[in-house]
Amino acid sequence: MKAKDIMTANVISIDPEQTVLQAARLMLQHHISGLPVVDSSGSLVGVLSEGDFLRRRETRTEHRRSRWLEFLMGPGKIAAEYTHSHGSKVGEVMTADVRTVDEDVALEDIVELMERHRIKRVPVMRGGKMVGIVTRSNLMHAMVSMARSAPAVAKDDAAIREQLMAEFKKQEWAPVAMVNVVVKDGVVELWGAIVDERQRAALKVAAENTPGVKGVKDHLVWIEPTSGMAIEPPDNAVRR
Repeated sequence: MKAKDIMTANVISIDPEQTVLQAARLMLQHHISGLPVVDSSGSLVGVLSEGDFLRRRETRTEHRRSRWLEFLMGPGKIAAEYTHSHGSKVGEVMTADVRTVDEDVALEDIVELMERHRIKRVPVMRGGKMVGIVTRSNLMHAMVSMARSAPAVAKDDAAIREQLMAEFKKQEWAPVAMVNVVVKDGVVELWGAIVDERQRAALKVAAENTPGVKGVKDHLVWIEPTSGMAIEPPDNAVRR
């Protein structure tokens, strides 16, 4: 999927000359956590988000530091913080360094961009103009939509085992040489040993996500690396 396949096309934006209070009311009215800032020519010039309201004079939450620390930070940094916490116009408070994507950018690249820069929304551009926005909510919608397209269910136990073992072999964390899989009537039984308890949960998830699986039984023994002690699984109940 691409940005244009999941983006919100009808984007609510605000002008940089409008006030911070107008922006806050607009966000509350439409139940959104951020606004692209677009000037009179239609160009994207920034983004205003809930984070920009954390340190505001209205709520008396401005940064308060010792004189010594302010001296170390320098006048420029302190002045910028003052502008951000006391500015009355959107253009004075917004984040001007905006990360954007083209409408044909792949979903994977958008997620990577969001993670790398710790942002919650990415404006989508076409020919220098904003045509949409991708938010975390859009990604959730895409996940639900894609989950509806269920893969074909394996026909028999042998096919389930083959598919699950193939998945294990693709994962570097999976102790393939130490784990065996037995499938009977759609129920997967995991036998063998693991060297990290977190592998247990991951192996179970891989089994549960295999089409045709009706349940999972855990017989995996944890070999504690330091002592070499073998610890039995918590229970052998079938997970459905």
